[in-house]
Amino acid sequence: MSDGPARAEVHAPGGFDAAYVGTPPWDIGRPQAVFAALVDARALRGRVLDVGCGTGEHVLMAVERGLDATGVDAAPTAIARARRKAEERGLDARFLRWDALELADLEERFDTVLDSGLFHVFGDEDRCRYVRSLAAVVRPGGRYLGCCFSEREPGTWGPRRVTEAELRAAFVDGWRIEAIEPARFEVLMEQGTVEAWLTTAVRR
Repeated sequence: MSDGPARAEVHAPGGFDAAYVGTPPWDIGRPQAVFAALVDARALRGRVLDVGCGTGEHVLMAVERGLDATGVDAAPTAIARARRKAEERGLDARFLRWDALELADLEERFDTVLDSGLFHVFGDEDRCRYVRSLAAVVRPGGRYLGCCFSEREPGTWGPRRVTEAELRAAFVDGWRIEAIEPARFEVLMEQGTVEAWLTTAVRR
């Protein structure tokens, strides 16, 4: 498997690779329930790309259901773990170290893109770059399925909260918002889950 071109670790202060020295709170060791439900509902179609795939649980879940799935992440430790999981489970899943802001360089197209907790790490400028990057790899009629922290989660710990209005503004050009629904994001913390938004956007 190619690692792809060398790129910045992640577009957030400090990067995320160091978090994988241990177990980061978002790495729950199984698919997020919200994405497992989407798989059960057959919402994942065609070629699947998981952006910010971490240690690969959503990609592996998609492959287990017979889908062609690729995961990309800027953290090399996460990608190495994902590849080990695929080997241990005997699954033909592809994992690449890649910058989410440079997806066009993949020179590939996908029908479904998953985003489990990546959108909310970007600041305003990189958020716009990220959505343009997504647009470069999603086929017309393809869908973005993203779960991010919601402003309904109290406190200031953890990642930046995202409002429904911010999500609608981010996907205004070249996309059609199909739904933005309240969801729960599972974390390895005392509360177990946090408030989130599940966004479904269709590429025009």
